[in-house]
Order: sequence, then structure tokens, then C-alpha cells
Amino acid sequence: MTKIAIIGCGNIGEALVAGLLADGAATPVDLWATDVATERLAALKTRYGIRVGTENTEAASWAEVVVLAVKPQTMQVVLTELKDCLPEATLIISVAAGIPLARIAAALGGKRKLMRVMPNTPALVRAGASALSTSPAVSAKDRKVAIRLFEAVGKVVVVEEHLMDAVTGLSGSGPAYVFQIIEALADGGVKMGLSRSVAITLASQTVFGAAKLQIETGEHPAQLKDKVTSPGGTTIEGLHAMEVGGVRAALIAAVEAATKRSEELGKQ
Repeated sequence: MTKIAIIGCGNIGEALVAGLLADGAATPVDLWATDVATERLAALKTRYGIRVGTENTEAASWAEVVVLAVKPQTMQVVLTELKDCLPEATLIISVAAGIPLARIAAALGGKRKLMRVMPNTPALVRAGASALSTSPAVSAKDRKVAIRLFEAVGKVVVVEEHLMDAVTGLSGSGPAYVFQIIEALADGGVKMGLSRSVAITLASQTVFGAAKLQIETGEHPAQLKDKVTSPGGTTIEGLHAMEVGGVRAALIAAVEAATKRSEELGKQ
């Protein structure tokens, strides 16, 4: 098994731990998580039986794969700390939004095997969407290892790094858009007389079911939409109201705005 250190074991870090163990891609002895919060580390050790600690350098020196799951604003400090303890053979994977591989490479020095991954919060229930990009030093074998890690928490796509900001704007921030859609659908149900609990259940399951139907059939969303839309029926009335309300344009604008913000963060 591959020895994996997760530096900064917050929500995404814990999702990786849980997913890798549940998927059989790793055992507890293969994992070492670090964090500044000792109470959280104790909880992780109790919950998963993995090795934990506050010393990033020890964990990184031990590992074959290092996942940098720290906040973007603390990344530079962590990279400076790890610079002299990371062998060039170590595969380094960053999940920090907006930080380009070039910045990580410059901070660490040498010819590093670097990857950048943008996961999202549904990784917490092993239904995440992760996009990854690689540096030239990463081999096909290394890429396969990284894909295996993140497939433990959902689906994985490979993209060129210049598209990672767009990934952030779509799937990275996307769960928040969907949660707002679920809330709005439930509000509509409540307005029309449903109880709040029933409305949320129906809205959530409808979004889940529609996504599952598209994924499993592979049909274009427009084709699936047309199958629900009868001439002169209820659905076309609802779709017309959505067009009048600018829902489609608002979602496109949301992805664009979040993408631009990710670009801004990467330049800071």
C-alpha cells in the first residue's frame, strides 16, 4: 500500500481518509494526518484508527504521497516548512483553491512531482467531483495513484491546469448553488401548501434522482428535460417561469463570477 500523509485534515482531508478506508484503497497504517487542532486529531484517531500528529515534517518525510489540504492563506508557510524534508520522489498533491502549481514548485524548489486537485464537499459522502492537473514531472503511474485516491470519494476528471479556475467556479462552488436550488424548490412547495419537511425531502430527492438519471443514462440534459415536458402541460409552464426569472442566466453568471474570483485569489 502507498503511504499517504494528509497535511491539514479538515473536511476534505477527513473525507479522503474515510473514503480511502471504506473503498479499501488504504488501511489505517497507510495514513498519517496532521492538523493544528489537537482535539480534532484525537477524534480522527478514535474514529479511524490512523496515525495523527501536529508535526508536518515528520508525516511528510514518512510519506510517499503528501496531500496538502491546508487553507490557501497558510500554504506558503507550510511549503516553507516542508521544503527540506520532501524527497523529489514524493508525489505532492495540493487541494488548495486558486494556488497554481508554479507557485508550489517555486516554494519547494527542485524538480517536484506536483499535482493540483479541486475536489468538492460531496466528497464527504463519497459523491464528490474532483478535477486534477499535473506537472511535467508526474508519471503515468503517479497520475494513476492520484486518480485512485480521489475516486475513493467520487468521480475524477483530468484537465489542463489553466482550466482549474473554471473547475472551481463550476464543481468547487457548485454544491452551494445546488443547495440554494433545493431550498428554493422547497420554498415553492411550502408556498403551495406542503409542509417544510415534506417539501425539502421531495426537492432533495428530485435533484438527486435527476442527477443520477443523467449520469446513468448518459443522455444530454436537454433530452431528459424534453421527456418530462408534455405539450401544454405543467412542466412547460414551470420551465417558462424559470426562463422569465433568468434562472439559466443566473447559474451561468454564478460559474463565471466564481471562476473570476478563483483567478483573483491565485494572483494574490
